[in-house]
Amino acid sequence: MADVHDKKTRSYNMSQIKAINTKPELLVRKFLHASGFRYKLHDKTLPGKPDIVLPKYKTIIFIHGCFWHGHTNCKYYKIPQTRTAWWLHKINANKANDAKAVKALKKAGWKIITVWECRLKPAKLHNTLLLLKRKLLI
Repeated sequence: MADVHDKKTRSYNMSQIKAINTKPELLVRKFLHASGFRYKLHDKTLPGKPDIVLPKYKTIIFIHGCFWHGHTNCKYYKIPQTRTAWWLHKINANKANDAKAVKALKKAGWKIITVWECRLKPAKLHNTLLLLKRKLLI
C-alpha cells in the first residue's frame, strides 16, 4: 500500500513526534506531583534515560508509547504496511534497548514501573494512576 502523504509531508509529520514531554508523560507527572511525589526527569546518567526518576523511592517510571515500544496485543501497536521490515527492525531494537536498560537498572537496585500509553486513555486513566500510586507506596 502506498503512503497517503508525499515524502515532504511524511517527513514533517514524523518530525513533530515528541520524545519527551508527551501527553501521557505529562498526565503521570501531574498526578505524581499532586499526590506529593517529587521526581527528576530524563536522568541521562541512568541507563535508558528514564522518563521519571523518584530517588526517594529508588523507583524508575518508564512511560512507553504502544507503537514505538511494541506493546504486544495492543490495538495501538500496528506495523505500517509500507517499509514493514524497517519498522520491525526499529521497534525490535527499541524493545531490546528497553530490556537492556531495565536489566541494568534492576542490577543497580532500582524498582521499575512501566506505564503504557493505552493505559492512560480516559477510560482507564483513573485506575492506572491509582495502581501506580499503590506500587510506589509498597
